[in-house]
Order: sequence, then structure tokens, then C-alpha cells
Amino acid sequence: MRAARLRRQGEALVIEETAEPVPGPGQMLVRLEACGVCHTDLHIRDGDEQLANGTLPLTLGHEGIGRVTALGAGVTGFALGDRVGVPWLHDTCMTCRDCLTGHESVCADQRAHGMHVDGAFAESVLVDPTFAVPIPDELDSLEAAPLLCAGVTAYGAVRKATLEPGQTCVIFGCGGLGQYAIQFARLAGARVIAVDRDAGRLREARALGAEEALVSDAGTGAAIRALGGADACINFAPSPAIWPAVEAALNPRGRFVSVAMPHEPVALSLVWLTWVTPVITGSSVGGRQELRDTLALAAEHGLSIPIEPIRLEEANTALDRLAGKPGLAPVRGRAVIDFTAG
Repeated sequence: MRAARLRRQGEALVIEETAEPVPGPGQMLVRLEACGVCHTDLHIRDGDEQLANGTLPLTLGHEGIGRVTALGAGVTGFALGDRVGVPWLHDTCMTCRDCLTGHESVCADQRAHGMHVDGAFAESVLVDPTFAVPIPDELDSLEAAPLLCAGVTAYGAVRKATLEPGQTCVIFGCGGLGQYAIQFARLAGARVIAVDRDAGRLREARALGAEEALVSDAGTGAAIRALGGADACINFAPSPAIWPAVEAALNPRGRFVSVAMPHEPVALSLVWLTWVTPVITGSSVGGRQELRDTLALAAEHGLSIPIEPIRLEEANTALDRLAGKPGLAPVRGRAVIDFTAG
């Protein structure tokens, strides 16, 4: 089979022929139809996320959808031909407090597709059926692939924002995750203000339901205050530059949820913290139940973002576009590898 393999961090992926894996006990083999290209893939390729010794070479990718083609001994709940998702989580310890209370996405012993084990930038991949998820018939594989990470991550962040009908939610960063978050916040009954530096993304945000769209600059916080302030701010922008706008925008007892992971610190004012009494938290990719809920909502409400189909050979270029490499067009929504194309 063909796969996009990372041989050394900081270098381009290599498209190569490799042996198709054989499922062992408790595993199943999935033949991919589609796989989204995520910022985390970029961080892993470029070395911003450290890999454990002995991990390389590694196949990236954790937004895969495909059909079950082989079952290892002891696998139940799935049959040959079933269409399943290949998410970020490959497996977890299943015994720690977090796993036992539905928070397996923060399990200290988790293993992820495309980071700890081979992922879905390949024609086939091994999956643990405990963490695979059925794909609703209503969803197209190309359209649904980003839901396996971007969608469920946005859903989890909106849940942590605890939005109520009539409240105002500000979405910082309107790429793929932000575009999903706009739709989930609207389903919660919130008014959405979208903030981004890119005018094209702001147009997409309005098309997806944002009532207001603001270009990110030094006056963003004041502009949000003039619109009534924010009951929640969710950050998908990979920059600490959003923090002054968050401080200016948040209403008393507002919530700030950060998904993006810029390494630079922000200057948190303890005076502001005392007077505003906000809730500040982070949010990572969701667990199994959140993923099932995300897929169900997408199937019922037709949630979608702009999708750009690409070939496996274009995976490096897609990652370079996510990195903002000069001369390359930005990805408006999500680039998705189409394994069914000629």
C-alpha cells in the first residue's frame, strides 16, 4: 500500500510503498476513503511536538474514514464492510480515573494515530475497535473526515463554554475548527462574533452563521465591548496576540476556552482576574462519546465546512499551506486526502 511516512522530524513526508499491516487479536484493518489534514500533523512533521524514541518512521493522519477489510481474533461490534472513523485516539489505559469518567482524551497513557502509532495518511491502517466509531449513513466520507478531530475538538470547546440561548460567544480564529465552533455555538442558541485576520475566512464565518465578523487588530476588544461584550471566548488562533482582546471583551463571570497552543505566554492580570472572575480553561480533542455526539449532530443538522480534496502526494503541500508558507494559498476550511480519486 502507499503511505505518507515521516522519517525525520523537520523534513518532508515521503510517499512510499509499504506492506499492508495484518490485524492481530483485538485489531481491525480499515481501508481508507478519506483523511483530513490537521495542524497537529504539521506540528509533528515540523518537530514542534516531540515524538518518543523509536516512533519513526511514522505514518501521520488522524481524521480518517474508511471500510473494515479484515478483523483480528476477538473483535466484536464491527463487520467487514462497515464504514468507520479513525480518530486521534488509538487507545488509552482504560483504567485511570480520567478514562473511567469519560475523559479519556487526557489519559496520560493514551496513544494517538499519527503520533504514537501509524495513522491514516495511508491506504490502510490498523484500528482498535474500542476507539473506532461508526460513521452515520447521512455523512459523506470527504465531508465528514475532519469531524474526527476538528469537529469533535470544536464541539468539546463549545461544551466547556457552557453557552445558553441569547449569550454571546466570540470565536477567535476561523479556520476549520473555528468554522465548526460557529455552527455548534449557534445550535446552542448563542450569538456568534467571529474574529480573524483573513477577510476570506470572515466571509466564510458569516456564511456559517456568525452575526458579526471582526478583523483582528488592536481595536478588537473595544469593538466586542461595543457589541455588548462576550459571555464566552473560544480561541482557535495559534497566537498569544488575542489575549488583550479577550481581557477587554469578557463580561463578568465569562468563560475563556483555549484550543490553540501557542508556546508564548500571555500576561494574566490578577486584578482583572479578581474583578471579572472568569472561568479559564483549555480543551483538547474529545473522547468517544463526544465524537459520537459530534457525528450525530452533523448528520442531523448538516454541519459542514469548506472541503478541498487533495491526493496523497499533495499532503506535504497541504501542510505547508497550513503553516502559511509564502506563495501558497491558505486552506480555507480543511484539506482532505481523497483515496478514492483516480
